[in-house]
Amino acid sequence: MKSRQTRGALALGMLALAVAASVGVVAQQGPGVQRGRPGAGRSPEFPVPAITDYKPRNTLKVPQHPTPRAKFPVIDIHSHQPTPISPEQFAKVVEGMDANNLRVLINLSGGFGDQLRRGLEAIASSPLKDRMVLFANVDFRGVGTPGWSERAAAQLEGDIRAGARGLKIFKDLGLRIRKADGSRLKVDDPDLDPVWAVCGRLGVPVLIHTAEPQEFFEPIDTSNERWLELALFRDRRYPAAEFPRFEELLAERDRMFRRHPKTKFIAAHFGYRGNDLAKAQVMLDTMPNVYLEVAAILAELGRQPRTAHDFFVKNQDRVLFGKDSFQPDEFPYYWRTFETGDEYFDYYRDYHAFWKLYGMALPDEVLKKLYYKNSLALVPGLPKTGWPN
Repeated sequence: MKSRQTRGALALGMLALAVAASVGVVAQQGPGVQRGRPGAGRSPEFPVPAITDYKPRNTLKVPQHPTPRAKFPVIDIHSHQPTPISPEQFAKVVEGMDANNLRVLINLSGGFGDQLRRGLEAIASSPLKDRMVLFANVDFRGVGTPGWSERAAAQLEGDIRAGARGLKIFKDLGLRIRKADGSRLKVDDPDLDPVWAVCGRLGVPVLIHTAEPQEFFEPIDTSNERWLELALFRDRRYPAAEFPRFEELLAERDRMFRRHPKTKFIAAHFGYRGNDLAKAQVMLDTMPNVYLEVAAILAELGRQPRTAHDFFVKNQDRVLFGKDSFQPDEFPYYWRTFETGDEYFDYYRDYHAFWKLYGMALPDEVLKKLYYKNSLALVPGLPKTGWPN
């Protein structure tokens, strides 16, 4: 009898596990222990809202410290403005800068050749000339043809001597630019070596955008945390049949960084390692010529405030402030995340992140380095006076 009862209980237990597994409700709880999730298998009694409609109100009551203006003056090392910029647009941009305590904007969309020179003249002739500098760009037309490397290097050297303070490389490198023979131009292609060498020799940094967020390269399914963004923006999808993989692109970039130790590189968007600060640490530990900037990755830092705080304190000489899209009303989210210890507050674009942000409460000296000191040390020709000690 006892044997039949034991066998019966075992059979019922196995049946329950099979049913639970069939509806995806089995959860792991410790080594070798499984249990059903509370409420699993139930269907909602009310119509299910669309993912774009579900915006629950926050009932949490904790101290709030909105931060409309940065505590210290800021150099934004990652901005995009028209080149050349009109006096009217320049004045409008500076109005937004002043509201946020942004002192200098680095316009990465400087172009090359005649466009760059006209952009430099527009700034130099403005009463606001100490508020913006330009980085040059590379003309990739004809890449892979004989003599292209030498021409590109010569053009860049001329642009830097004309007044460009650095070089910006856009994300098309590695993703979309093709050589003359139709092959993909890889980030570490030797044809680019003379370009990186010019920047090293002349002492200007290269701000390089490689790849896109990791999830943009992954299947667009219910486990993808950027699902809504990918569903809304077709141009942010990088399927395997058409594009190289995320880690492949970053491996190309890192090989190039290591091959040019005398050139200073700023990895845009935290090198897309903001969601994996252990890998970001490996970058900094193994590549002393590499720096990171925070443009458009605030949601990654704000969901891991303690880990991010410790990373910034440890690497305080290697991180720089950048924003990318110039929207004056979005900057305060950065100030609040970096300066306060606030809990559970909104990010400014819900299709980037469904989660809330938490403040990192960085020390003042780390804030100063993030906001302006590191950029002053890295980018030549920026105003050297008028900054806090």
